[in-house]
Amino acid sequence: MRSSNPVFSRRGFSRDNGYAGFNAAPQAGAATVGANPYATNPYAQPDTQYGAPQAPARSGAMTIDDVVTRTAMTLGTVVLTAALAWALLPVDAANLGTSYGIGFGAALVAFVLAMVQSFKRKASPAIILAYAASEGVFLGVISSAVSTYIGPGTVMQAVMGTMCVFAGVLIAYKMRWIRVTRRFYGFVMAAAMGFMLLMVVNLLFSVFGGGDGLGFRSGGLGILFGVIGIILGACFLALDFKQVEDGVNFGAPREEAWLAAFGLTMTLVWIYLEMLRLLSILNGDD
Repeated sequence: MRSSNPVFSRRGFSRDNGYAGFNAAPQAGAATVGANPYATNPYAQPDTQYGAPQAPARSGAMTIDDVVTRTAMTLGTVVLTAALAWALLPVDAANLGTSYGIGFGAALVAFVLAMVQSFKRKASPAIILAYAASEGVFLGVISSAVSTYIGPGTVMQAVMGTMCVFAGVLIAYKMRWIRVTRRFYGFVMAAAMGFMLLMVVNLLFSVFGGGDGLGFRSGGLGILFGVIGIILGACFLALDFKQVEDGVNFGAPREEAWLAAFGLTMTLVWIYLEMLRLLSILNGDD
């Protein structure tokens, strides 16, 4: 089972497209990790003498510190470029077309880079950081527009809301109030696919029919779907935490900490955008 987030599929910590920790039963002779006998180690190396998989050497293995460092670098790039875009690409009457053009062009670049990384077998720090920079430009323009036309406090509310969701899911995951299982994964993926399909249909109706399409992004339905989007983002955060936990326990190579940072960044961007959209609807109705 491949690990994913709400926007792009990405390779999980396994060698055979299996999601570490979600295996139905241990394979014969497979090395297991921790208290879960059903979590086979996808990084176990075959014993050259007896042919039985052995746990990998710990030198060069990914650690939580590696994930924290790479995630800080990736998110820091997003924040820095967002701040520069906000300052250099003001969304006002004189610069509206230029700012929107650059912002949505950056979003397209970010999408392409994310897809390229998602299909690569190994993490590419250059691609991931370039994705973060492009995403930051897009977020800076969108946030500036919301601040200008909705209210200057909306952006800060969205940032605080995103931080609260992250902290809440992390605490719930560490306390084992959330248990990421195969059933949980399947439910989240099905819900996300349905959500994305509805949003695509709404976009098509808005492009070809004018107005707000089917109304999924405004009014009462907009509020409902904004809340659903945030909940889905929170669920994908739990999947991200599970991916990181399995990668550390199974001795994933250190460079795969970049994959964890990549996934966490995309999920947090998703949550921020949904939070920003929801607050824009709420504050715009005042």
